[in-house]
Amino acid sequence: REDLWVREGKILNPEKLFFDEKGSADIQLDCKDSIIAPGFIDVQINGGFGVDFSLATDDFKSGIDLVSQKILSHGVTSFCPTLVTSPPSVYHQVLPQISIRNGGAHGAGVLGAHLEGPFISKEKKGAHPEHCLRTFEAGAFQDLLATYGSLDCVRIVTLAPEMKRSSEVIQELTKRGICVSLGHSVANLSQAEEAVQHGATFITHLFNAMLPFHHRDPGIVGLLTSDKIPAGRRVFYGMISDGIHTNPAALRIAHRAHPKGLVLVTDAIAGMGLAPGRHTLGQQVVEIDGLNTYIAGTKTLSGSVATMDTCVRHFQEATGCSVETALEAASLHPAQLLGIEHKKGTLDYDSDADFLMLNDGLYVQATYIAGEEVWRQDALGM
Repeated sequence: REDLWVREGKILNPEKLFFDEKGSADIQLDCKDSIIAPGFIDVQINGGFGVDFSLATDDFKSGIDLVSQKILSHGVTSFCPTLVTSPPSVYHQVLPQISIRNGGAHGAGVLGAHLEGPFISKEKKGAHPEHCLRTFEAGAFQDLLATYGSLDCVRIVTLAPEMKRSSEVIQELTKRGICVSLGHSVANLSQAEEAVQHGATFITHLFNAMLPFHHRDPGIVGLLTSDKIPAGRRVFYGMISDGIHTNPAALRIAHRAHPKGLVLVTDAIAGMGLAPGRHTLGQQVVEIDGLNTYIAGTKTLSGSVATMDTCVRHFQEATGCSVETALEAASLHPAQLLGIEHKKGTLDYDSDADFLMLNDGLYVQATYIAGEEVWRQDALGM
């Protein structure tokens, strides 16, 4: 039941204003009992509204613009456009068109690309096209550079840690400030622990596209309670909390085992926000049936059509956690994962004024970026 003070795009410590400057607010806004929360950060989103980030097009930028505009209504104020496994030509064409930028009235901020693949396991490829998968050959890191073309705008790379020579690749990426995520993998626990010791900090959609938990070798899932994590390090893990990708019981198990590492991701595909039917995900055709998305003609799940605010509500309902905990999984934790928690993901003084107004049911009422209102639910509830 407090005030939030904002000036020049930042959250302000009002003591400065009152005592040092003897000032007062220029504009006052009655938030009518809303919850004010940090803006959501989606570190894994493959597209939406008919736009597929893994398709190389000449007007790729307008696709990014459309998605960043539309996800404001889901409470997302920054995101990592995600590319699934693709041929090198696609990375070479698409990556130069992604630029890191602040959010604003034009849409959510772009934090950099998340490259999910192609250095992943054939057994756990999920919806990724097998003919595009690659391994690290003699050059290891050079192979990765040749595949992607450039790492200038890359923020996260998902790879399978059991691949030969992955350790040196993880070290090289980490050195460059790129977050390494483990996923689409058949790694056992000791391979996963070794990857973390070399710098990996994230797990791509926990439980999906990895070996199931086994009591004698819990695999990547075992990182949640591993005692081999270097001191002062935290392993984060993404979860698609849409009620389809993970049974609510599995969501509860993960959350209770390691609550501070949980990062909600949508893993949304081009069909998010569109009618059921056929859409694309990179090189594949996918079929949307309700909230289920399958590779056409199969029962292989391929991304989701859930929105971030839906994931937050489902997570809170499934785990019975506090509202604060649910909101932090979509804001504070992804910011900590990317090392930007001094700017985003909190309502601390001096951080970016990216915040939401939500009602008690956690439905987004308004979205603000740098203190400016960029989206509001109109009176008709449209």
